[in-house]
Amino acid sequence: MATIASAETNETTERVRSPGFRLAPWAASYLQAVPLILILGFFFILPILMIAVVSFWDYDFAGLYPDFLTMNYTETLGSWVTWKTYLNTLKFTVIVWALTVFIGFWVAYFLAFHIRRTSTQMILFLVCTVPFMTSNIIRMISWIPVLGRNGLVNSALIEMGIIPQPIEWLLYSDFAVVLAMVHLYTLFMVTPIFNTLMRIDRSLFEAARDAGASGWQILWNVVIPLAKPGIAIGSIFVVTLVMADFSTVQVMSGGQSASVALMMKNQMSLLQYPAAAANAVVLLIVVLMMVAAILRVVDIRKEL
Repeated sequence: MATIASAETNETTERVRSPGFRLAPWAASYLQAVPLILILGFFFILPILMIAVVSFWDYDFAGLYPDFLTMNYTETLGSWVTWKTYLNTLKFTVIVWALTVFIGFWVAYFLAFHIRRTSTQMILFLVCTVPFMTSNIIRMISWIPVLGRNGLVNSALIEMGIIPQPIEWLLYSDFAVVLAMVHLYTLFMVTPIFNTLMRIDRSLFEAARDAGASGWQILWNVVIPLAKPGIAIGSIFVVTLVMADFSTVQVMSGGQSASVALMMKNQMSLLQYPAAAANAVVLLIVVLMMVAAILRVVDIRKEL
């Protein structure tokens, strides 16, 4: 009887406490996502839609005229200058990506496996981030007195008798552009790879050694496959940053090279906003295709 009375009391209490309106679990999940959807929609999706709309407008030296014309896309995709600029941008992207992957992986590998103390790892990692306390422009132009005709590198080589005269291609060339980009974006590769390597179970290395694997075999068959999510995340960062970079190309090449972002910047300076918007849409599609290719190769969800 006591048990029955207690059950009735609990049931009555639950009825009193239960609200009159209860959301389904799926509805509650969507409701929690509403603030993020509103923020992304206003600050991300809406600007992209506006760029897409403006890319179909007409324009002249006097202003912009709302319309629906494909002229901007036909002029963009039908020009050999545009294709050459895209190929040049892709060249920079591939070279910078390959160098940042190589440098970033070995830096992250050293921090993760050769530095035993966690405090030392964090200190060295923070040292890597010190240059990011200054502006990208400052870090970029700091290479000019180093690579210039009378810069540190040429002066040192001439004094040592290695070269008879200054090397001209060190500055204001594609070499200078790639060097500056690698300097600017390597940390974006180091951070996700380091995070991934720190999650690897060290017992896997012991098991591989017990199975007779050498150091290079452990690296190739254990470390690199498990580091692929971090490499993929870093690749997405580097690819998107290089494809959208215009200041580095403009300054370090001395105006002798071009990129898609620099072409759009020049179009906007000439008030050719619809043409620049069309280029922006095409560039966005190209970048999304590259990111999709990376995600097809590596399942990035393992990292999240």
